[in-house]
Amino acid sequence: MENPSTRRVLEAVADAVGGNWVDTRAPDWLKPYGRLARWDRPIGWWLLLWPCWWSAALAAGAAGNPLPDLWHVFLFLVGAIAMRGAGCTYNDLVDRDIDGLVERTRLRPIPSGQVTIRQAKVFLVLQCLVGLLVLLQFNWFAIALGASSLLVVAVYPFMKRFTDWPQAVLGLAFSWGALMGWAAEFGRLDWAPVLLYAGGVAWTIAYDTIYAHQDKEDDAIVGVRSTALLFGPRTRIYLTGFFGAAVLVFLSALVLAGAGPLAYVGLAGAALHMAWQVRSIDVTDPDNCLMLFRANRTLGWILFAGLVADSLVRHSL
Repeated sequence: MENPSTRRVLEAVADAVGGNWVDTRAPDWLKPYGRLARWDRPIGWWLLLWPCWWSAALAAGAAGNPLPDLWHVFLFLVGAIAMRGAGCTYNDLVDRDIDGLVERTRLRPIPSGQVTIRQAKVFLVLQCLVGLLVLLQFNWFAIALGASSLLVVAVYPFMKRFTDWPQAVLGLAFSWGALMGWAAEFGRLDWAPVLLYAGGVAWTIAYDTIYAHQDKEDDAIVGVRSTALLFGPRTRIYLTGFFGAAVLVFLSALVLAGAGPLAYVGLAGAALHMAWQVRSIDVTDPDNCLMLFRANRTLGWILFAGLVADSLVRHSL
């Protein structure tokens, strides 16, 4: 007979963070849902959150405020966790047949039978309701802008079947927060957040290409397409291009927003972090790719810290 403790270990997904609270402390009934929403892998909601916080901090500096609106910061945090979980649940519903054929994803809750299709759909609706509640706290322009992102979110899971560039579509969805922080502050969009959004798309293509290298062998077998397969041994060259484009477009956003010196220091730190990723990547080593992918949370902190420090210092002068 199978040991229950062994079964719990087998149910854990391959790329979950070791010792995460879902696997170690969550009640058994909640664990499959936590894995479905990727609560055991917080890097996803961090990457969704960073464009929101960058935009809020950039808007604060442009408005002459010492800090981004803390209520908005909190709302973006809750919204990122809820909507990343909803997106992952939706993605797993769409990809349930493919996930069962890929080594890294075959133990996800739906293909492994931990969660039924009906249960996953109910959980998806509940997470979307949380996201809607968060969205309704903003001004009407931001509400409409946030709602308009759902079209991109809806089509993303299908893109890997039709294009070599699903990472670009992910970038369109995951970088939407770069528009939201500014819209929440000013009730409009300007060129600065639009450029921040464009830079976020380039950044997302780069880091998700790194991530996709973990699955490229299985993806090739099952017919799933990605920039990792497209770029292959030229990945380092393409990463240099996309990371470099992100830095240049971020720089333009800072200039248009009237940012001060410390914001540029933060951007320089983020650029150095990107250069380290390009230099360090080994596309033949899945552990290396996962480590570098997760390191983009630190990159987010570097840029955000520069923006916040710049606003604080300029406000105090």
